[in-house]
Amino acid sequence: MNPLRLARLWQIGRVVRRYGLGEFLGRKQRQHKLTRGERLRLALEELGPVFVKFGQALSTRPDILPVEVAQELAKLQDRVPPFPGAEARGIVERALGRPVAEVFDEFEETPLAAASIAQVHGARLKAEDPTEPGMQVVVKILRPGVEALVERDVALLRALADFAERWHPQGKRLRARAVVAEYEKIIFDELDLMREGANCAQLRRNWLGSDLIYHPLVFWDYTRPQVLVMERIHGISIRELDVLRNRGANFQVLAERGVEIFFKQVFRDNFFHADMHPGNIFVDLSDPRKPSYLAVDFGIVGSLTQADQRYLAENFLAFFNRDYRRVAELHLESGWIPPGTRVEDFESAIRTVCEPIFGRPIKDISFGFFLLRLFQIARRFDYQVQPQLVLLQKTLLTVEGLGRQLYPELDLWKTAKPVMEQWMWDRIGPGGQLARLRSQAPMLAESLPELAQRALKMLAQGPNAGGLSAENVAALRDEIRGAARRTVYGVAAASSWIAAAVLYGLSAHSTPSTAVSIVCAALALGGAWCWRRALTAPG
Repeated sequence: MNPLRLARLWQIGRVVRRYGLGEFLGRKQRQHKLTRGERLRLALEELGPVFVKFGQALSTRPDILPVEVAQELAKLQDRVPPFPGAEARGIVERALGRPVAEVFDEFEETPLAAASIAQVHGARLKAEDPTEPGMQVVVKILRPGVEALVERDVALLRALADFAERWHPQGKRLRARAVVAEYEKIIFDELDLMREGANCAQLRRNWLGSDLIYHPLVFWDYTRPQVLVMERIHGISIRELDVLRNRGANFQVLAERGVEIFFKQVFRDNFFHADMHPGNIFVDLSDPRKPSYLAVDFGIVGSLTQADQRYLAENFLAFFNRDYRRVAELHLESGWIPPGTRVEDFESAIRTVCEPIFGRPIKDISFGFFLLRLFQIARRFDYQVQPQLVLLQKTLLTVEGLGRQLYPELDLWKTAKPVMEQWMWDRIGPGGQLARLRSQAPMLAESLPELAQRALKMLAQGPNAGGLSAENVAALRDEIRGAARRTVYGVAAASSWIAAAVLYGLSAHSTPSTAVSIVCAALALGGAWCWRRALTAPG
């Protein structure tokens, strides 16, 4: 490890000793005038943006940390000490290449909020009509020198990850390098405010017209990598629970809508806001019975590959339905646990973790504890950490933390399950399959003749000339047979559904008899069975 990283490690150790943070590890410490929450917050602020982000994540988990510590860490969300307003004005003028007064009628030098990466100032754009007031906006400005500070700590994390993978017994399984690489991408993306503006614009398109959440308008003419100008929204911070309560907010609806938004972002849109701490969320109480959300700060977003999205959705549904065997099978199919693992053993282990939590309100369970237990058990089966899912897991824990604060009786499973089932039906139901077939048919029609010619040439060459071996030919034959079986079952399913629809339509002029209803139901069920066989047929 180079001298600069060693110096940074020494600095971290010095801060830990100065603020007596060994107390969190059970060590005896000398008496301090400040509370332990204040000491932890000040230490994280002193250590810089990477550590502040860690504190922000912890602040949403009062079930994991003592309440007074979580409340103190909540100040890291948007109350980090600001840099001077005159310096902020100078950054804006250099980025835009003109004086602030040429763009804004008003620019507030006292920031509205200050966080680890940037701070936000209120402003008013110049109006085209001088007799009309300009639009109220917020101007987000990157902290000076923040890139160098982040690079320093990320370089340290890289070195520690490399050390862990080389020398820690669990290093390879934990994939520390890949996890740090994923975090590095996330935090450096957050340093580009043009990217944040694009994230906001995408979320706005995805949810435009929804009564669940609103995203502000981005003003691209005044947005640069160091400066972002957006519509100013007016709402009540999600942290102000007493204000929301006094205004008659329906906390159950608010909590359930938060869960619905998260799962729709992940599975319907495959584009989710991944920094949903309370400092970034406001509430619109235009209708207190159906409160809606107002979102800000879009520096961190996430998405999944189609394969991870599919496996994750099926895992969630299997969990909701207590189908632990299917959960075990999915882990094997996705490669998250090594091939050869006995499905029955992993199924039993998962049941041990999951069964105690079902049917209990969220106030009585902790997802943090649940995930910890799940990872402890998965470690026995050499579970491979999935870096691409770390951001999603963090966001899910944050959503749960907010739900716990808003409505302790929230049933996360009950709220999320309909969203998941609808997504799965849209994806693998007849409509989804037909839509995929329509989109892929031209490409398949164009490529099939060429593929057939190449296959025939390889068969003619034989294995010694680089062609297909007997084993590969057998595998190809099995795949063709499997495809044929899937096609037969798919046609049978479609035929059954069409027959049921036609039969029911012919009797629509009068009340269908019991016999007709039974036949229609039987055809529909038969079609569903055939469709399932088409999706699961081997080969």
